[in-house]
Amino acid sequence: MSAGERIDSKKAPEPVGLYPHARRVGNLLFLSGVGPRERGSKAIPGVELDAQGNIVSYDIETQCHSVFRNVRYILEDAGSSWDRLVDVTVYLTDMKKDFPTYNRLWAEYFKDNPPCRTTLEINRLPTPIAIELKCIATIGDT
Repeated sequence: MSAGERIDSKKAPEPVGLYPHARRVGNLLFLSGVGPRERGSKAIPGVELDAQGNIVSYDIETQCHSVFRNVRYILEDAGSSWDRLVDVTVYLTDMKKDFPTYNRLWAEYFKDNPPCRTTLEINRLPTPIAIELKCIATIGDT
């Protein structure tokens, strides 16, 4: 049995490991974890790092806009769209501080057709980011 069609976006940031941006299986599109980084750069929108690569400060609003844009890039490159998201798992590194801003922006981005959502606080992510999304969307005729 096939693991599904591999999808690699030309606009989303390069993965930080050996995995695709997404896989299509039937009429479902499974996205790998997506963060706010920008393609072709080590810089992270809204993040200031010290010389050792530790976070000095970050702007969760800037990161949210960037991660939502990256998810949209992958969806569109795969032939799906923002309104076809059905389930999103969100990882935040500081729930208490960042949830109000993230939740407000979520409501703006998904005001017409919100997908199911789970939000978790985790200790850290593989790169110095404060948010990552794991998404499932539909694709094709549904």
